[in-house]
Amino acid sequence: MAREPLSQDDIEARLASLHAGWTGSTEKLSRSIEFADFPTAVEFINQLAPQCESLDHHPDLALRWRWVDVELSTHSAGGVTELDATLAGIVDEVAAGLPQVDS
Repeated sequence: MAREPLSQDDIEARLASLHAGWTGSTEKLSRSIEFADFPTAVEFINQLAPQCESLDHHPDLALRWRWVDVELSTHSAGGVTELDATLAGIVDEVAAGLPQVDS
């Protein structure tokens, strides 16, 4: 999968196909997800981790009570790549399978 930085136009096109909660620039893609409770937020991370490992691409995650903040960037490329857009789609799939406050 290409690890070349995407242009802002490319990023906007990718964002259009993702959950409405995503924001993005050439620097990073971001989404905050509020789950039903703390154990569900932890379960989200546990389900996401193996998929990140299989891609050899790891997001920045912050867990706070029932919230998980996700930031995606390909540090070696200096910004957002197709790999980040792919992982954003996986984040959406995993999150959709778990109870959220505003799902």
